[in-house]
Amino acid sequence: MKRTKTIKIGGVLILILLLSTRIWAQSSNSEQLVVPLSDPGKPYKLNAHLVSGSITLVSYEGKDILIDAQSGDEKSGRVKEAAIGMRRLSPANSLDVTAEENNNQVNIHSSMGNKNINLTIKVPRNDVKLKLNTVNNGDINVSNVSGELEVTNVNGSIKLNNVSGSVVANTVNGEVNVKFKAIDPKAAMAFSTLNGNVDVTFPATLKANVKLKSDRGDIYTDFDVVTNTQQKPAVSRNNKAGMYSLKIDDWVYGKIEGGGPEMMMKNMNGNIYIRKTK
Repeated sequence: MKRTKTIKIGGVLILILLLSTRIWAQSSNSEQLVVPLSDPGKPYKLNAHLVSGSITLVSYEGKDILIDAQSGDEKSGRVKEAAIGMRRLSPANSLDVTAEENNNQVNIHSSMGNKNINLTIKVPRNDVKLKLNTVNNGDINVSNVSGELEVTNVNGSIKLNNVSGSVVANTVNGEVNVKFKAIDPKAAMAFSTLNGNVDVTFPATLKANVKLKSDRGDIYTDFDVVTNTQQKPAVSRNNKAGMYSLKIDDWVYGKIEGGGPEMMMKNMNGNIYIRKTK
């Protein structure tokens, strides 16, 4: 049975529990965790969650997972207006980031609440099942990764570049921008935001059933999409306490190259772009 490795950055003190590994400081306000996988070279899972801050993830030619953690307040140089002209006595580079590894599953999180933490994560090029999530004051950026990607944000954008496999990407306030190198031809995918554009570039060989809706924007594509003109809008009526309501849920349905897995794209304020790789 493999043991769980728990690696933690806490303030200026670095703790290593259960198994030792290499860790070194990069600068006064940045630390790096090195997380070895139990089975290097095999597929793995990685989950990263922040309350406040950004996540940047890229692949590299290596076998360990490298996590650079930086205080977001220090990085941006922000000073509260009420404190201008005063000296800061609290630690400027305080960090609290924990990474746990067990049987090729890595969980990364911070317990610093609303304090900004910016993570830069380098991962091996093997297939990965990836879940990334942040809530406030940050974007999520992923490059050159292959596998199953589930990415969630609230107040920030999602940008995935040169990715392969399948993607589910959702934010509330920000754009969703995805550029595929290759896709899983059997996987359904979903891309949505409330305020922002949804802009996805697929390989020219895409075969899909598309389900599209933009409440206050337009939908554009350079694929040949055969739309379903027989599809009727879903209409719901409600009578509650003498009040009557009518809701028409109008989606655009279509097929690309005869159809395939469902590709759902939705937003309220913004456009939807379905692009073909040139």
